[in-house]
Amino acid sequence: MNDLDAMLTKLAAAPVPAGFDGMEARVLARIAARPMASAGMGLGATTIAVALVMGILSAGVPARQASAMSPLSPLGPVSPLAPSTLLLGEP
Repeated sequence: MNDLDAMLTKLAAAPVPAGFDGMEARVLARIAARPMASAGMGLGATTIAVALVMGILSAGVPARQASAMSPLSPLGPVSPLAPSTLLLGEP
């Protein structure tokens, strides 16, 4: 197994490759030259309209009352979730 500290020390003492000269300036110049993407007013207005329609529709649809399908008590006498039921297929 290689000693990581020794390898990092050797890498730190090595000369910097010539290709790295000015790399930061080149990267920053390319970032500055890149055009900014912008969304127009149409996209914003469409998003607002869709959100409003979804809100109105969801408020207008009556919600059903929640009810449990069956009492799920894993420690009850006859329970579909009891370990004996799950392993053997019967209570």
